[in-house]
Amino acid sequence: METQSVVRRQRKKLRTRRMVRRVLPFVASLFLATPLAAPVAKTQAATAGAETRLPSPEAMKTALFSQRLHDLYRDLGVEQQGLRYEVFERAMTGYLNLENEGKLSDKQLLTVVDFSLPSTQKRLWVLDLAQRQVKFHTLVAHGHNSGENIATNFSNENESNMSSLGFYVTQGEYQGKHGRSLKLQGVDEGFNTNAMMRSVVMHGAEYVSEDFIRQYGRLGRSLGCPAIPMDQKDEIIEAVEGRTCLFLNGPNDHYSSKYLNQDVAMNTLLSASS
Repeated sequence: METQSVVRRQRKKLRTRRMVRRVLPFVASLFLATPLAAPVAKTQAATAGAETRLPSPEAMKTALFSQRLHDLYRDLGVEQQGLRYEVFERAMTGYLNLENEGKLSDKQLLTVVDFSLPSTQKRLWVLDLAQRQVKFHTLVAHGHNSGENIATNFSNENESNMSSLGFYVTQGEYQGKHGRSLKLQGVDEGFNTNAMMRSVVMHGAEYVSEDFIRQYGRLGRSLGCPAIPMDQKDEIIEAVEGRTCLFLNGPNDHYSSKYLNQDVAMNTLLSASS
């Protein structure tokens, strides 16, 4: 047992050293780019003879995590498509938490829907995190009682006809009244855990199209399902079925999730790349 403890400590030290070597240049650049908060003469006087202090391992860990997410965001090129970094960061944090709990398959796909954008914009992204590419970027409808062009109201209640925010894990597909459809398991207690009971699924709909927008000035609306274009539904459902992560973001200050634990996300991402 004592030998195992020594080995674990040695491995931890090695991981810390590797992390320091990777993140130190990035952290140093941040410090060099930060303007001095006091006149040079006073700063030099205050620090004369003092040792130069390196950032703590936790600070470096946080900086490295931020760098990795920014690099992925840049490589995906989703900023130009309208996906804001804060939404991407939230979605990735949940994805990593779900991955840590073993709830996801090895497909490494993340689907992000941003209901804070109007329905006339393409606000659904299917991201291939392994290949660092966008597989799909398309229109998606919100629930009838969530709002007109912009969704403002959300609910987990049956027959509310509203969209439900939060993290989902995709399940299997089936043939329903909308044809090929995909079951969604909501995992955020109080926000979307009634999705199965409400039959909130991903399916295609004729009212999700550019033609519908030109005619009515917005998309049609569902009974709470994230409905997608008919000409893309088969490809999207086939890609994301089977335990991949779906995140529905929206303008709701009351939304919270246990899967937005940044410490777990950092440990999961950095452990996978160490």
